Amino acid sequence: MRASVRIQHEDFSQDEEIARLKTRSQRTGAVASFLGCARDFSEGRAVSEINFDAYADMALAEMTVMREQAIAMFTLIDASIVHRLGTVKSGDNIVFIATSAEHRAEALEGCQWLIDELKRRVPIWKKEITPDGDFWVVPHA
Repeated sequence: MRASVRIQHEDFSQDEEIARLKTRSQRTGAVASFLGCARDFSEGRAVSEINFDAYADMALAEMTVMREQAIAMFTLIDASIVHRLGTVKSGDNIVFIATSAEHRAEALEGCQWLIDELKRRVPIWKKEITPDGDFWVVPHA
């Protein structure tokens, strides 16, 4: 079984992540998800690819804490967080978050809180590769 919190270079399957969440409990009445994808345009520039780097041990530890906090705060049944590292091209998957709960409000609120906190707290950095050069992106929530 795959870990609920992962950082990986390879792509991931939303369907597999959601299926795993749904098998955790017969109480699951709602699954909410967020998929972040690479754009081909940012800050007025064409972007050919994005390179993601991280302080991996710290990032995994913080993502694990966030998952546990979200489960407690929003009465979630389960949550999954997957973030890619390395180079992704426009249209590729970057990050996936899914939450399961008995009701939709908790699942939706927990999912939004997790992506907002990930952007704010987790040491993952991105560099956009453009025809004009490479640019580190300043994090914003």
